Amino acid sequence: MTANAWTRMFPGVALCAVISLAAVGLQWLEELWIGRPYLEALVIAILIGTVVRTLWTPNSRWMPGIGFSAKTLLEIAVMLLGASISLQAVLQAGPGLIFGIAVVVALAIGTSYGLCRLLGLPARMAVLVACGNSICGNSAIAAVAPVIGAKPDDVASSIAFTAVLGVIVVLALPLLVPLLDLSLTQYGVLAGLTVYAVPQVLAATVPVGMASTQLGTLVKLVRVLMLGPVVVLLSIVARRGSADGRAGLSIGRLVPWFIIGFLGFAALRSLSLIPEAVLHAVLPTTKFLTIISMAALGLGVDLRVLGRVGGRVTLAVILSLLVLIAISLGLIRLLGVA
Repeated sequence: MTANAWTRMFPGVALCAVISLAAVGLQWLEELWIGRPYLEALVIAILIGTVVRTLWTPNSRWMPGIGFSAKTLLEIAVMLLGASISLQAVLQAGPGLIFGIAVVVALAIGTSYGLCRLLGLPARMAVLVACGNSICGNSAIAAVAPVIGAKPDDVASSIAFTAVLGVIVVLALPLLVPLLDLSLTQYGVLAGLTVYAVPQVLAATVPVGMASTQLGTLVKLVRVLMLGPVVVLLSIVARRGSADGRAGLSIGRLVPWFIIGFLGFAALRSLSLIPEAVLHAVLPTTKFLTIISMAALGLGVDLRVLGRVGGRVTLAVILSLLVLIAISLGLIRLLGVA
């Protein structure tokens, strides 16, 4: 990356870093006054970023750095997170859970698509909402859109509302722990199956417990990997003599580089090839990069967008999410996750 590119990104990255430091400071004050942080710095960073974005729209000076923080730094943080997770946990989860994740994704896509069509949404828009809710939010929408030839307005509406609802899910999902009397393991599975983005799983699970974070991340990564088969199937269905479906089949979209990196670090950790001294440095770095990314994600959420998104889209996305939560809880009960 050139020096000029770094110069262009500096203001936005610096803004995200300042918000992150404020979030860390507020968490410290919580611990000082209350004894424990009811809102982790990850969540506080999202909230501050959202408030700033709602009150002020960053211009072109700030956007390169905000975009870099929200995407690249976020992906680096997820990749490094692999160093804290052993692949033995996947084996302990068992094939039943892995198969269950695939079933949940399939059922959620089918049910969500049906709801969208019943509410009168166009077919392509229904596919975007269904895949975004059921797999990984914006990433799924971006990967699926060229395959099905979605209109730019449909893509923009889907992504805009997913950004807002994704933050709401991160903030609200931990409330289900006391309401449903969920264990750390059960909540980790639930978060992994319902939260949109991999890094958002961190924000939704870190306040609950490390066991939830580790299992939630693993479940979410398996869920993200479902994007590959879904895109391939959609491309086959949508092809029908058209070249549109071929546009979405790049390796980078089917298996993002940071997921490969995550699995690589997890493998190294499982083989005890990462020295403890390195781990002690990697984990705090991962956490702070994640907080910066959360600040950037918050800066991309304008609460006023709720007033501009169509009512049918809003209802469709909310109902689809509720269905996904219900299916996920059913899987947890069926598999007897303790």
